[in-house]
Amino acid sequence: MVGHTVTSFDEELEHVDRLIREMADLSGSMTAASTQALLGSDNALAQRVVSDDAIMDAKQRELDERAITLIAKRQPMAQDLRAVVGAIRMASDLERIGDLAKNIAKRVGAVGQSATPRGLSHSINTMAMMVLDQVKAVIDRYVAREAEELVRLRDEDEKIDIQYTAVFRELLTYMMEDPRNITACTHLLFCAKNLERIGDHVTNIAENAYYVMTGEQLPVQRPKLDETQMTVATN
Repeated sequence: MVGHTVTSFDEELEHVDRLIREMADLSGSMTAASTQALLGSDNALAQRVVSDDAIMDAKQRELDERAITLIAKRQPMAQDLRAVVGAIRMASDLERIGDLAKNIAKRVGAVGQSATPRGLSHSINTMAMMVLDQVKAVIDRYVAREAEELVRLRDEDEKIDIQYTAVFRELLTYMMEDPRNITACTHLLFCAKNLERIGDHVTNIAENAYYVMTGEQLPVQRPKLDETQMTVATN
């Protein structure tokens, strides 16, 4: 970030940037904790995630207020304006990631104390780890100003889609094998879909971060291999 003649302008931009990093850290911890709570039937941990969502919302409100005030007071141009507008957009996606993590946590009690099959636990955990890696990487690349790495990271959402399809098929199998699994597996299906949606929000963040750095928009089309609708149609 290029320094400005007015030091306070730099400080205001840095504060907005710091809020983005804080929201990213919180979104990652909420996603990790909600998945851990789901697989371990940990209602106390799930409640903590639900409570953390209020903190996430407060951070987004603070960022929006600071960004709007900065635009009104400083009237930034070119890269500075992109940075501020991009921060507002990224904050919105990070807040949605927090909402999706909260949604997972709120289903922990509904899934109940019944043991999740070992293979399915592994599949969901694998998907969660992939999503967490993406959440962490997108902000790391943004902070390091590595535009080309953001392009690669955006395209890797395809791997999360493939894993989601695998989890979806496993859940259908468990439900068909034993109708008593239907309620728990339906909740797990929604949780897996929330993880897949978190991956989508990461790609949005990557696109906005790339625009902030380069002033160019990435192509609208991106890899998308969610085959679950095809699975439903053929079963």
